[in-house]
Amino acid sequence: MPASQPRSRARDRNNVLNRAEFLSLNQPLKGNQESRSSSRKQSSQAGAAGAQNTNPKERRQSQQLPEEDCMQLNPSFKGIAFNSLLAIDICMSKRLGVCANRASSWGGARSMINLLGITGHGIPWIAGTLICLVKSSTLAGQEVLMNLLLALLLDIMIVAGLQKLAKRKGPYDINPGLLDYLTMDTYAFPAGHASRVAMLSKFFLNHLVLAIPLRILLVLWALCVGLSRVMIGRHHITDVLSGFVFGYLQFRLVELIWMSSNTCQMLISIW
Repeated sequence: MPASQPRSRARDRNNVLNRAEFLSLNQPLKGNQESRSSSRKQSSQAGAAGAQNTNPKERRQSQQLPEEDCMQLNPSFKGIAFNSLLAIDICMSKRLGVCANRASSWGGARSMINLLGITGHGIPWIAGTLICLVKSSTLAGQEVLMNLLLALLLDIMIVAGLQKLAKRKGPYDINPGLLDYLTMDTYAFPAGHASRVAMLSKFFLNHLVLAIPLRILLVLWALCVGLSRVMIGRHHITDVLSGFVFGYLQFRLVELIWMSSNTCQMLISIW
């Protein structure tokens, strides 16, 4: 053992890498280690402090952002189809809004188109039904008129409720008129005039004896009133089409709850 120690010491002295000029290559400097360790500690402390400063709501938002980005970048087929149809609906409705204002291509016919739209408004129809009900002297006529009045009131309430839920605005920034405010027809979806004329035309076709030319004119009147609402820029095409559908459904509802002659006479006597 004592003889081996001098041999190992001599071997270390003869080793070139143990010289002072080569020590920096074998061992890193302590200053670099300390600076690196201190920088790591500072970065970790800053990250911990930033994580503590952020509230839980921001953390949840930061966690949800990648998922939302993926959903926006990779939309579903239904989303693409719906957005495409919506864009087509808006574009076609703006093209058909030829009477939206005085500066439009058919701006001079705006007053006539508005007059056509008034024929499908709820206030004139309710007033006319009440006048006819007062002057009617037959039980059958009073029964039809009372159910017609019920259908008109149901139409106003159902359309107003659906419009409050949807809150869709028209293709042009047009303020509703005074009659529209009275019937709460302030939004675009569904079109109140379209639902009303569809319900009225179906009601008259079922409960009145009309000649074929009058039946054709009644259907054309309903279509023209619906088109007039698009031409003045108050409704989209889909608003009018959905109004026609809701008008037919309202007619079916009135048929289900049809009031008999005795019920109508009791209500008239109370009134």
